[in-house]
Amino acid sequence: MFIFQRNRQRDHFFLPSALLFGFSMARILTFTLRIVWSVDKQNVSLAIAANIFVNAGVLIVYIINLLFTQRILRALQPKVGWHRGLKISFIMLYTIIGCSLALIIVLTVESSYTLDPAIHSYAMWIQRGAILYLLLVVLIPFFIVALAFALPQPETTETFGHGSIRSKAIILLASTCLCTLIAGFKVGTTWSAPRPASNSAWFHSKPAFYCLLFVPELLILMLYTSSRMDLRFHVPDGSSKRQSYAVQERRGSENDTEGADSEMEKRRESEPGSAMA
Repeated sequence: MFIFQRNRQRDHFFLPSALLFGFSMARILTFTLRIVWSVDKQNVSLAIAANIFVNAGVLIVYIINLLFTQRILRALQPKVGWHRGLKISFIMLYTIIGCSLALIIVLTVESSYTLDPAIHSYAMWIQRGAILYLLLVVLIPFFIVALAFALPQPETTETFGHGSIRSKAIILLASTCLCTLIAGFKVGTTWSAPRPASNSAWFHSKPAFYCLLFVPELLILMLYTSSRMDLRFHVPDGSSKRQSYAVQERRGSENDTEGADSEMEKRRESEPGSAMA
């Protein structure tokens, strides 16, 4: 949040910094709820809230990765990246992510307050499908970045932010690997056969839960913060409307040229004999 506010004071607006701050606050709330739940283990409402936040927080990172993927594709392949169909596809991805989260929340609450086996079965399969979809969403940056570099590079490639496109791609793919570990662990535990508490598997242990879910999240935060994503992945304001990352700079150079021409005209008019000329 300090980085976000400092940049905003300099007219450098970068929304992902605020999103990661929200993600950090969500994780603080997650751990707070789990601590309280450990004291009051019979409180069903606390258990539901804690489990919901475990699944909800990391979705912010998934969305940020998709956003950065789209920017890299637009820079390397402008015709493909700025295509209206691709933009609609990403909007649909974001919408389905929100729907998946809503399904997980509703079914978690519904199954916690009923003993009906049919409802439990429906809830289990719908939750499995939603979590599997999120794993597929996490894998999207791998394919799009590979496609962006594999396709023939056009003559009018663009760039944005600080650093090379390759360094941006490496940072993004490192974050995607960590997200894949998180999503893959959730899919594996959700799709595994139910087991009694007396015969739990290794992935039901606390070390597995914290080390394979929350430690990768912490590494992602450290990766994006230390690499200064607010500088590397920043794009000029209004680039979506112009469908270009370089138009603003061209306009700035044109304005500078026009200003220089007008300044030269003023100097000529002020010189002696300019009126005679």
